[in-house]
Amino acid sequence: MPGLLTILIALLLTLPAAAAEIAPKPAVKPPVKKTLSQQERITILSIIPAQGEPGITVTLSGTGFSEKSTVFLGSAELPAKLLGPKQLSFEIPRIQPGLYALFVKNDEATTSKTYNFTIQPLKPVVQSLSPDTVPFCTAYGSREVTVTGKNFQEGAQILFDGAGIKSRYSSPESVGFTVPAVRGGIHQVQVRNPEETVSSPLALLIDSRPEISGITPGADFVNYYELSIDGKNFHQGSVLVVDGERIAAGTPAPGNRDKLIFMDCTRLIYQRHPADPAAKTLRVQVVNPGNEESPVVTISTP
Repeated sequence: MPGLLTILIALLLTLPAAAAEIAPKPAVKPPVKKTLSQQERITILSIIPAQGEPGITVTLSGTGFSEKSTVFLGSAELPAKLLGPKQLSFEIPRIQPGLYALFVKNDEATTSKTYNFTIQPLKPVVQSLSPDTVPFCTAYGSREVTVTGKNFQEGAQILFDGAGIKSRYSSPESVGFTVPAVRGGIHQVQVRNPEETVSSPLALLIDSRPEISGITPGADFVNYYELSIDGKNFHQGSVLVVDGERIAAGTPAPGNRDKLIFMDCTRLIYQRHPADPAAKTLRVQVVNPGNEESPVVTISTP
C-alpha cells in the first residue's frame, strides 16, 4: 500500500504540467496594415509662385510632407527641401517652357493631386554697358557698346529706345551693338531673346555737349582773318557766341560780317572782321541746337 500511495501522489503532481501542454495557446494577432485611406494623404493647399522661370524657388504649402517627399514636374523628379511639417520647396530646373503637371510623392507611394504649373521662358538680365557713355562725335571715340549679363540666347537682339537694331551675339553673357545716329542724351538699352522675353532697361548716355579744346589763328586775309576752333561734339547748326554776340553758320546776319563755317564735329572756322593787328580779349562759347553749351574759353587775339 505505501508503494501504491507514492505512485498516486506522483501522478497528481504531474497533472498540471500535462494540462498546460494540452491546452491550446492564444492566437497571435498579425499587425494591422494601414490602408491608403488611413495614411496621412498629401494635400497641396498653395503653390507660390504659381508659375515661374528656371532657377527660381517654388514653395508648396499643405499637409503630409516628409523628408522623403519628392516633387514631380511632368516626368522629371526633383529634389525637394522640407521647410516644416506643412511646407516644401524646390527649384525649377532648366527645362523647356510650357505647361507641366506638378505633384508630390512620398516613399509610402502616397501621391498628391496633380496641378498645372507653367514654366516661363528664361528672361534675359542685363547688368552693365561698356562703355555706358558714348560721344556724339565719333572722331572722339567708338560707338561700339557691349552689353553684359546672363540668359542671352543665340539670336538675341538689342532694343534701342524700344526699337530692334542690328546686334552681335557673342555668348549667353555678352551681346554687342553699334549706337545708331541719334540725338544726344539718355537712351534705353534692352536685350530681347527670340522667345520674346525682354530684359529691364539700362541707361546709355550719348554725350553731345560741345567742348572747345583750343583756338588757334588761321589764314589772314585783307579785311578779315580766321580762327580755328577745335573741340568735340560740334553740330551743323552750332552757334558761336563771342562776347555775347551769336554767330551762326551760313549767311551772316544783317550788319554783321563775321561768319562761322562748320567743318566737322571737331572743328569750326570763325571768320572775324576786320583784320586788326591789335590784340583783343575774347570770350568764346559754342552752343548746340539743343541748347547744350560748352564752357566759356577766354583768348587773346587780334
